[in-house]
Amino acid sequence: MGSVREVIITTSYRCAFENYIRGKSLSPLFLQGNALTVLKELPEDSIDCAMTSPPYWGHREYENGGIGLEHDYRDFVTDLAAIFLELKRAIKPEGSFWLNIGDTYENKGLVGIPWRVAFELIDCQGWVLRNSVIWNKVKSGMDNSKDRLGNVYEHVFHFVKRAKGYYYNADAIRSRPREAKIINGSVISATGVSGIRYKRQIELSTALSPEEKADAFKELNDLLAEMATGKVSDFRMIIRSQQRATHSDSEIVSGRARELRNKGFYFLRYHPNGSKPADVWDIIPEDTQNREAHFAPYPADLCRLPILATCPEGGLVLDPFCGTGTTLLVARNLGRKSVGIDISPQYLRRAEERCASLL
Repeated sequence: MGSVREVIITTSYRCAFENYIRGKSLSPLFLQGNALTVLKELPEDSIDCAMTSPPYWGHREYENGGIGLEHDYRDFVTDLAAIFLELKRAIKPEGSFWLNIGDTYENKGLVGIPWRVAFELIDCQGWVLRNSVIWNKVKSGMDNSKDRLGNVYEHVFHFVKRAKGYYYNADAIRSRPREAKIINGSVISATGVSGIRYKRQIELSTALSPEEKADAFKELNDLLAEMATGKVSDFRMIIRSQQRATHSDSEIVSGRARELRNKGFYFLRYHPNGSKPADVWDIIPEDTQNREAHFAPYPADLCRLPILATCPEGGLVLDPFCGTGTTLLVARNLGRKSVGIDISPQYLRRAEERCASLL
């Protein structure tokens, strides 16, 4: 893959960036400086995917000052919003922005930092929030407070610039599906569904007309044939007066409820390539091999799904608060180019060393 790029300490960030994206190397580019200053020099619509975890407000003193040291949380939200507005300009129209952000307490009260930032981006900058992921920090540190529950999760927000037409590869992040089987000549789904129970319910139904029963039998047999050829790994059948419509019984809000009324039945097909991840991620919170290298390293596993899903192969990932380079390391290992910005030369040197050691 070639050697890791030098840490750039220059006022010509744009030149360094443009030279990098024209090259073929997947080694990260590191830009030292204030995130807002650097982002202002980057070309418009040039980033496929951004992912970052900015410093927490009021938790620690970070080298060289910067975000997180504001006296008032409102100033912290304002400063972050200014950076993310500039980031929005640099992200492609089909691009994504993933934000991992933690909360904090002030005068015994939880401030609500993540949602204050999210609402600012939604209401004032026009970002579209597609998901609020809960990162369950498995085996996280001990919480010694005696008057509240332990804090074991953080938010990971997925923002896009437009509601439709953004890049998203759901197949890249699906879990491997369990396969249907043929036992004694009968097709059995991944979870043991054979269709026998549904056939019996159709036969005994008093809520279906003869014509609806005939259609139900035909479509059920067609679906079992699809399952036998691997086009479907599993399914559920919803029959009028036998099962409730999924999501809602209201025909005003649920197309499924209308289908059940008009047709008498419908099918829920499981995707043959497996299921998408849900919005709760159980991930150990830090890379222990780099515990001494950074105050709050976030784990590589937190970056993999966002990059696979929202950055195309050969695309470019950016982290405006890159710290020790976790986002960039994952991006490189997944075949994406990456750019990291940080105000701390110490962190950038460690990030460079970390990436270089794994080439």
